[in-house]
Amino acid sequence: METNPTAGLSPAGELLPDIGLGVIGMGGFGLFAVQQFMQTPNVKLVAIAGSRREEAKTAARRFGAEHLDSLDELLSHPDINLIYIATPPFLHFEQAMRALDAGKHVICEKPLAMNPEEGRLMLEKAAQKGLLMVTNLMQRYNPMFERVKRLIDLNLLGEVLHGYFENYAGDEGLSPEHWFWDRTKSGGIFVEHGVHFFDMFSGWLGQGKVLSAQVTKRPDSADIEDQVSCTVAYGDEQTGLKTVNFYHGFTQTGRMDRQEMRILFERGDITLYEWVPTRLVLRAVVDEETTRELMTLFPGAQLNVTANFGGKDRVLRGRHKDFEAYQQIELRYGFGDDKLHLYSELLRLMFRDQVSAVYFPETHRKITNENGLDSLIVAAEADRLARKGFMV
Repeated sequence: METNPTAGLSPAGELLPDIGLGVIGMGGFGLFAVQQFMQTPNVKLVAIAGSRREEAKTAARRFGAEHLDSLDELLSHPDINLIYIATPPFLHFEQAMRALDAGKHVICEKPLAMNPEEGRLMLEKAAQKGLLMVTNLMQRYNPMFERVKRLIDLNLLGEVLHGYFENYAGDEGLSPEHWFWDRTKSGGIFVEHGVHFFDMFSGWLGQGKVLSAQVTKRPDSADIEDQVSCTVAYGDEQTGLKTVNFYHGFTQTGRMDRQEMRILFERGDITLYEWVPTRLVLRAVVDEETTRELMTLFPGAQLNVTANFGGKDRVLRGRHKDFEAYQQIELRYGFGDDKLHLYSELLRLMFRDQVSAVYFPETHRKITNENGLDSLIVAAEADRLARKGFMV
């Protein structure tokens, strides 16, 4: 890599070399992501390959990058040391393995691969060569993710009891011929889409185990599977099992597209809105100290008092436990955030985190190579159980 005189400085005050980015596949989302990546200091988009779409030509013109005819040209380019893969899932394994063999770091769109066996080989190859093999699970960079994690870890509302994620997704942009519906290309909904949310709940509750799963086929189609659901258990018998229900349905008009996550605690619940959560509503019975800590955790939140408790009414009981509360509240947080702007910021944060690890391999990362494999293992098991069981 050549040193850029305007590049940033390392902690020791040394000039950092530029990082050359190569992109495999450049559709609409690839362009959106690369626009965010290019806001990272010391990064240059060198070349694009694997796409003849207009978006690829537009990006090449915009960033002054080469538009190459073949993957071989991209992987042998001397100025590229980081590859971003934005192709359909069935191509990830071969393209990533070739990039790793060529000595390139890799950031790959979700899922990591079509199955855990491929994923393990990818991570093994990366470890052997000391390279990144990262899945773009950018949800962990969301400040809302961190605040929910803190809420759980501090036990502010008691133990987690149950959760759900419901995804009522639009399919207007997914024609019957789209690769999304072809399991040999997408891996199915659990694998192609569900990994984001398996990873989020694992980040909050630890590694999960799939208990059951179902898949539903569209009545007027022999091939389209448009709804899946599963139950995943987190924790163990000693700490208390926490079950979470996941539902994904690609059945809506785009105008009805929406997502919700809810986590139930002993003394309340939270509901998160949007698939990149931007808004939260918390309902709980609380004492004075808990209220103070919640307002610190969610600064600027709107606090509504639903009920006040006094005297003997302050003693409440649930799950055969006594506790005190002086109010029942509803807390609303994040309602001014723009989803697309937040999504852009998460992509920037994810990319900068990984770029830091290219420069400084011992850097702590919020998303590591292993996260992509862990979420894929859960998704693959859900898919297996859905197929083993009853298909509606």
